Amino acid sequence: MDWQKVLAERNTRMKASEIRELLKLLDQPEIISFAGGIPDPALFPTQAFADAMHATLTGPASGAALQYSVSEGYRPLRDWIAGQMAAIGVPCDADNILITSGSQQALDYLGKLFLDPDDTALVTWPTYMGALGAFNAYQPRYERLDPHSNRPVEALAEAASEAGGRVKFAYLSADFANPTGETLDRAGREALLDMAESLDIAVIEDAAYQVLRYDGAPVAPILALELARKGDLEACRTIYCGSFSKVLSPGLRVGWVVAAKPVIARLVLMKQAADLHSPTLNQIATDHVARAIFPEHVARLRSVYAARRDAMLAALAQHMPEGVRWTRPEGGMFVWLTLPEGMDGAALLAQSLKTEKVAFVPGRAFFADGSNGNTLRLAFSVADEAMIAEGIRRLGRLIGGA
Repeated sequence: MDWQKVLAERNTRMKASEIRELLKLLDQPEIISFAGGIPDPALFPTQAFADAMHATLTGPASGAALQYSVSEGYRPLRDWIAGQMAAIGVPCDADNILITSGSQQALDYLGKLFLDPDDTALVTWPTYMGALGAFNAYQPRYERLDPHSNRPVEALAEAASEAGGRVKFAYLSADFANPTGETLDRAGREALLDMAESLDIAVIEDAAYQVLRYDGAPVAPILALELARKGDLEACRTIYCGSFSKVLSPGLRVGWVVAAKPVIARLVLMKQAADLHSPTLNQIATDHVARAIFPEHVARLRSVYAARRDAMLAALAQHMPEGVRWTRPEGGMFVWLTLPEGMDGAALLAQSLKTEKVAFVPGRAFFADGSNGNTLRLAFSVADEAMIAEGIRRLGRLIGGA
């Protein structure tokens, strides 16, 4: 059968994730990997989850844990999340929260919710490639999101109209963004809200790394700033996407969305059609572990990852040749390198794997237009300080000789 004849057109926009492919390198012991933006498995609260799973499956909740459940998610977990959101300036209740199978599923649902073919999505340049992967299936066009830009919003609206659609949302990770590690300041967040009001669009705030701050003063979430303006979550256009993947466990696939109730109601319908609900056992276990250890566990992660970030920044300063620039993140898992003009990150990776045995992610995949090939992303979350020092030394040697 010629499958191409019957496939939907959207399949032409769907591409393999470069990161998924690079993660296979983690199984090769000779490779020093700065590729996968993943938590260190040595830091997983394994015993806490083992205890939670055992207690759930041997206790009175065992039947509920293994049964179908409501699409909105496990109510006690949503109540706990509501308490966490209140602590960062977003008081809400469980009905403002939907549990998703990781925040990646939330991005897919939001693309489906808002985008018609040829609509415009505003994204940072670069942006999280998983967001591009989620949105691509819905056939949008992309425009650069720069809250500090002086570009008139009328120009954005006009360009979207000429392309056959309209601007639907702005997507960004405001804290320690993947891939750059950069944080949008408060002025930029306020400017973004002004832009969204003028265009009458949604704002999707991807907060996967928000709790992983190592230094510097916290900046209020975009949703908190909008709520302070409007006084009512139901009047807010910002949609907040959170996740336990970077803090407790990525494998259990537990994320969440916080938004006005009409948005949550629409997303619940999508959840019902897609997978009915996220695994109940995973949600119950996550609720138990979060209530038992969350503050102490986050503090441990901050301490370990901060030391690794510092080791990477120190090694970059020592070993990178002239002409290479990099970001200095206050949190998260990433440092973003800009190479001299004319160098290509993908070609550098191919050479690095052959001669230096160091993996990273070429930067082109993070740009909606495939530009900026002279960039790359380094993740410091999995390698220890000694591996970081050696890997950056090798990488600096390679770049210097290229």
